[in-house]
Amino acid sequence: MIPAVAAAGLAEYADVFCDRGAFDLAETRAVLAAARDAGLKLRLHADEFDALGGTELAVELGAASVDHLAVVTDAGIRALGSSDTVAVLLPGTTVFLGSSRFAPARALIEAGALVAVASDHNPGSCHAASLRAVLTPAATYFKMTPAEMLHAVTVNAAYSLGRADRIGSLEPGKAADVAVFDVGDISEMFYDWGPTRAWATVVGGVAVHRD
Repeated sequence: MIPAVAAAGLAEYADVFCDRGAFDLAETRAVLAAARDAGLKLRLHADEFDALGGTELAVELGAASVDHLAVVTDAGIRALGSSDTVAVLLPGTTVFLGSSRFAPARALIEAGALVAVASDHNPGSCHAASLRAVLTPAATYFKMTPAEMLHAVTVNAAYSLGRADRIGSLEPGKAADVAVFDVGDISEMFYDWGPTRAWATVVGGVAVHRD
């Protein structure tokens, strides 16, 4: 399947779920090797339930990101801290599944890892399409500062997708994609759980919404 998908230009990345009940480490390596040979870039979901070595494999293979990391080991944290692989944390999945194991965001940040936060919107383990919906539990359980949270959902997220040169921050030459919120302080973005309070939305420099 992978060579056909790559040849048809249907995908930019290959993503493997390396965990209990999904692909084991050897299978993950085989799939990612085939993807790399076909010219696809790499991503992993790993260390959500069991630490099988997926995080370390992601760093070894130069994957763009590794997601979940609820049970990442100290070795995995050290590996991410010395790499350009982005640690993508998914608090909504932990809440949706009723788990109490949240990714160790503070340890990752202090180790020097690049940390992003995402919704992981999917029908099986986190049916939340709103990124705003996961920001409050992310801030609460990850113990991240408002500035760290803002970086995690903007420029760091863009970097994990290989698009930080075009989106993710307000800089000359980048796409003017802007969400303007009616808040008095950045901390309200994460403290005010529920209302979006989006005052305006700009896409490519064009206002598409204004309250």
